Amino acid sequence: MTRAANGPGGGATSVAGGAAAGGAAAGGAAAGVRVDGPQVRADVGRGARTGEPEVVYAAGKTPAQTVTAVTALLDGGVRPVLVSRADPAHTTAVVAAHPDAVVHDDAGMLVLAPLPPRDDAADGRIVVVTAGTSDLGVAGECVVTLEALGERPTLLADVGVAGLHRVLEVRDVLAAAEVVVVVAGMEAALGPVVAGLVSAPVVAVPTSVGYGAAQDGMTALHGLLSACTPGIAVVNVDNGLGAALLARRIVRATDRRTAGG
Repeated sequence: MTRAANGPGGGATSVAGGAAAGGAAAGGAAAGVRVDGPQVRADVGRGARTGEPEVVYAAGKTPAQTVTAVTALLDGGVRPVLVSRADPAHTTAVVAAHPDAVVHDDAGMLVLAPLPPRDDAADGRIVVVTAGTSDLGVAGECVVTLEALGERPTLLADVGVAGLHRVLEVRDVLAAAEVVVVVAGMEAALGPVVAGLVSAPVVAVPTSVGYGAAQDGMTALHGLLSACTPGIAVVNVDNGLGAALLARRIVRATDRRTAGG
């Protein structure tokens, strides 16, 4: 993901009181911070190395820094360009600079120049399932990322273990998947339950949903890491994007093996 380094230009800049010694601090560096080099160093070659482009993580960036990162990636030929964790100010700035940006408010994401669905991306080979409706924001980040990269994920919402019949109702869909992404907060019991029902790998995303003892997702994270059921890979709390990229790498590895005979 792109992260702000420090400083708007190629040289050293001293920022104090909100203004740079050589001009306005347009890049938004904090007052009193000495900066050396550009604030944004776009990694335009990441897609060639890893198969996925760099993603602009907007949280912690100013709107101006976010626009700079997006523009640098687009100018470098990166497709698609994804912005995650965007708030309304980020969204307004990016859309003003790039009117073609597609806004996904519920997921906190923007997508520019998405890839078309790939012919070999079968519908439903990646299934994203949430324990509750409250988990849909994180699941949305996962689904938007996958779709922008040409996948065709299936989203199943609100099938948590408080009503096990709901899990069983979608068991055939889960069993047909090549990888299942489980998005769950509270104690995150859905992850181990799904992993015990399917042969596909499970990518589990603990979310920060839940009352006090849920500890902003730490209880879900620890529950998934200590699960008895094997076959679960766990990403960080609320990291729908990371889950999407891992799930995509799993199915792409399958594609390569199949193509190789």
